[in-house]
Order: sequence, then C-alpha cells, then structure tokens
Amino acid sequence: FFRSRMIVRVQTKNGTKRVTARPTDTLESFLEKALQELKLDPSARFSVFRSPGCKDELTDVQLSRSLQTIPVLHGDMLYLVELSTGAVRESPSAGVEDQLDRDLSTKDCKIYRKRDPQLCQHGLHGKCLNCAPLDPWDSRYLETRDPPIKHLSFHCYLRKITSGVDRGKFVNLEDLSCKIKSGCTDHAPWPAGVCTKCQPSTITLSRQDYRHVDNVMFEDSKIVERFIEYWRRSGNQRMGYLYGHYSEYSDVPVGIRAVVCAIYEPPQVCTPHSVEVLEDPSGSTVRELASHLGLQHVGWIFTDLESIGNGRVAYKRNINTFLLSAEECIMAADYQNSFPNPCRLSKTGYFGSKFVTICVSGNENNQVVPKGYQVSNQCMALVRDDCLIPTLDAPELGYVRESSAQQYVPDVFYKTTNKYGNQITEVARPLPLEYLIIELTITTPLQPHPYLVGGRDPPFSVENRSNMGEIQDFQHFADYMNQQTNFLCAVSDFHLLYFLYTTPVVHLKPYLPDLCTAILKQDRGLADRWRGQEAWQTVESLITHSLVTSPTHQQAPSFATPTSSSLVAAQAPPGTVGGGGGGAMWACQHCTLLNPPHLMECDACHLPKTH
Repeated sequence: FFRSRMIVRVQTKNGTKRVTARPTDTLESFLEKALQELKLDPSARFSVFRSPGCKDELTDVQLSRSLQTIPVLHGDMLYLVELSTGAVRESPSAGVEDQLDRDLSTKDCKIYRKRDPQLCQHGLHGKCLNCAPLDPWDSRYLETRDPPIKHLSFHCYLRKITSGVDRGKFVNLEDLSCKIKSGCTDHAPWPAGVCTKCQPSTITLSRQDYRHVDNVMFEDSKIVERFIEYWRRSGNQRMGYLYGHYSEYSDVPVGIRAVVCAIYEPPQVCTPHSVEVLEDPSGSTVRELASHLGLQHVGWIFTDLESIGNGRVAYKRNINTFLLSAEECIMAADYQNSFPNPCRLSKTGYFGSKFVTICVSGNENNQVVPKGYQVSNQCMALVRDDCLIPTLDAPELGYVRESSAQQYVPDVFYKTTNKYGNQITEVARPLPLEYLIIELTITTPLQPHPYLVGGRDPPFSVENRSNMGEIQDFQHFADYMNQQTNFLCAVSDFHLLYFLYTTPVVHLKPYLPDLCTAILKQDRGLADRWRGQEAWQTVESLITHSLVTSPTHQQAPSFATPTSSSLVAAQAPPGTVGGGGGGAMWACQHCTLLNPPHLMECDACHLPKTH
C-alpha cells in the first residue's frame, strides 16, 4: 500500500485533511483533489507552502512535476493560503515599516533603576528585585509617572506580546473581520444559509490599552491659530488636513509623536453647525507638494466652537456629554482605514493606523483648545465592514446594524456595570462611544523652530477661503512679496507654495522641488541660487509690473533685484501707469497684463476688468 499510495496532510484555515495520493501524481492534480475533499472553492486562488508561516512556497513551475520529484513524501504536510481572503505572504511589498518603526523596534526600552541604599543588600555591581530594570509595560511604573500613563505605546505593546518564552514566534496580529467568509460550499449563500465555518465570531468590545500615536505636537501655535481664525472671522466651522511627520516621543517608552507642520483646507461648504467636504481636484497636487517638503498626511482637524461672548466659547464636549460624536467617529475610522500602519507582525502587512483626529472646542474654562483622538482597531473594523451607524438624536451613541438579507452582521456586545454594581453584558444597540475612543495629548514646543510659517505679517492668503475675502491670486501674491525682506522666509509658507504649484500665470511646478529642498534644509544659499533662475526672474518681472500698475503701490518690490526693476521700468511704454504717462492703461487683476483703456476685458485671459 505504501509503495503505490501515500497520505499527505493539507492544512487550511478550515482545518486539516488527510488526502490520499500516488507518488506519480502531479502537484496540480493533487491540489484539485485536495480542494474537492476540503470542499473549497476551486476557482479561488491559493498559495502552497511546505512550512508554517508562509515559508518555503511551491512555485507554479512545480505544478507539472510529480510529488515524488518535488519531493512531497508520505506523511508530509502542505499549507494552503487563500489569497482572496486578504492573507498574503510576508514580503516587503506587503507593508514596509517606516524608518521610525524600525528604529524603535530595536531600541532598548528597559526602565533602569539605581541601587536603593536601604533595600539593596548587594554590591555595587549586583542587581535585585528592588533595582533590577523594569519592563516598560510594568503597571507600577506606569502608575507612578506624572501624569500616569493610561495607554501603552504601540511598540511597547509589541514588546509585551513578544516577551514570552517563545519570543513572539506565534504572534500574529489580525484585524477584526465582520463579514462572512467567502467560498463555503456546505450551504447556500447568505441569506439562505450560514455555518460556523464562514460566519464571523461574536465581538465583545473592550477599551484598547495601547495607541499607535501618543502625542500630537504643532510646530508653532500660529499653525492652529491661523486655522481657527476662519471661525473667528466668519462664525462658521472649518475642517482641514494635517501634514507633518512622525518622531519619537520620549515621555512614553518607545512612544511616537505626530508633528504637524501645516494645515491644508480643502474645498468645503461651512455653516455655524456643519461642514460639508467637497471633491478636491488639487488633492494629488497637495500630496506631491507635501512629499517634496518631507511631509505626509498625518491627520485631520475640525472646529466645534460656539461663542458665548467676551471672547469665551461654550464648553460642550466633556465626559458627561460626548468627546466625539458618532458621525465623527465613523469619519475618523474611515480615514484611519485609508491610512493603515505597516506592521511586520501582521499577515496583511498592516495593522491599525497612525492617523489622528483633532477637535478644536471649548474647555472647562471656556477657552479654545485643541483635543486629540484616535479610534480603536475594533471601531475601524466595524466601520470598514459597514456595521456601525450613528443614532438619530444622541451624538454620544452609535448603533450596530442588525442582520438583513443583504448583509450579515455579527453580534456585538460591551460590558458595563448596572445600578447594583454587577458587571453585565449588553448588546451594542445603542453603543456608548467611549469604548471606541482613545485620547491623545496635544502640545506645542517651548521654543518653536518651524520652517513653514512664512515671512512678515500679514501672512499669505489661505487656499479655498474666497468666501471670506482671502483670495489667492497674483495681485495678492505680489502684495505679500513686496512686504518681505528675506526671500527664504517669505516662500517658507505651505499656502504660498500651494499657490505657486497651481497658479496658471507662470508654470513653476517643474522648478519648485529644488525650492522645497532649500526650504526643508533652510539653506539660504541654495534658495538664492534658485532665485536666480530665469523662471523666477520672470515672476519677479510680473510682480514688478503688477505693483507699478497698482494704484496703491508705486515702488518696486523689496525682494526684487535692481536689475529686474529697472528693466521693467525701461520697458514700460509711454502713457502707461508707472511710466510717466498719467495711468491711462489698466492692469488685469488675474494675469497682470497691461491693457488699453478702451477694453473692458483682458486681451490675454478674457476676464472682466475689476476695480
């Protein structure tokens, strides 16, 4: 029997099966037989491995070979991984960790203590329970910090789960799934049938004891003040995207800090009680600009402010009302799902997210303060699988959908304490949102050294604020540059660089990456060399034209070179404004072209004459 037949074990997510085969059978025919006996979908894609952990894969070339030549011997086990379920092999392309994550994963995070002269009875070089180094997740250490640390950092959590005897050999971080597994052939598809193999497990919500980001820091308070100014001037709420980078946060063991360097305000419709974000045609341009400046999308920010007079705002968000509403939690989870965190311990290559949420509201002293949050990985899964919806009239409560013919929703529970002090389990309909929210600290440096706050006040206009009089056009750009004396500081403004990237007057986009490098390095010499290029000289000439034709400016810009100013003055024809002819011609406010007085629209851009 064993000469002509053999038994090969095949392991899948549904269990292990012994499959009888001949040594001369090809691997392809054997897999077809195995899928049939395992009752798996034959149209699904599988990868075959000889070792657990997606190692030692059998390639497509070996499908036509016999089992004895591969070799697959009697008693061997093969591992089938279905690619369509999202389980992929561990490879760099699945999710490349950030350099910061790689550095923190190798950093020594032990809490070293000095020798206690009263309790330690050993020599100077000895160690005992009173002075031995502590693990960074030690509860006594976390409680004695000032203030106490309520959440572990994500890397501290990884050290904790990989600190056992097996050193994390069997650790596998998996995102929660709320969907029925596809490919089950034991019954008809939902809603006609479901079984324990394919239905998702019951979910019991718990407060997440770690967080992917421990602190959010604005490089300068002017960044958020400039954002809040929109509400102060219009009374409407506002939303923006945070661009910055991640760095180590030393106040928490192996912690991570999100550093915010700029806020981009996308197109939106704002009212005193709501914000509707519109489709942004410049989204890819903003991301490209941010990458040239060494920045990435780290979060989003919104206001919820209500004035009560005397410069004070209402204190609406607290532990007795709500911190984030259900709609805001769902939007935060959607953003976090769009920006997953690469992780080497996950099969998919990603786990959780570093994307942060900041709400600007009033505090107990009726002052305007920003507050930082993230939502838990459980909330991300509920939103990703379309299981969580808001309630109609209670912003502090969410609601888990009930199963329907179109969607199966697993049972979701949470634990609470009743009026008798007993711990009970409740169905998450409705769901208190405090189980899903993680608080973050917000700080600003004592001595700020930002590189993207711009030059002298007043600052350059912010994009997409034309409804309140802030217009990004060439005339405002010329007026702003005319006030500046330091070129590098003048152009170190995210909103100004966005204007230069998108303005149709001068095509500067191919030249701006070099300027962004000079701004990133704060290299004045490199910026001066960039300024000497022909492209910027053309811009300076247009700025001078715009200023000498403006009724409120009759001098060359202070940043411009004498050569460009005198050249423009020499080329100005008799009879033009600034050329000594009485100001008969007018300058287009959109493209700065000088037009004859009888024209009522610009001869170049065909836009109407404005006064």
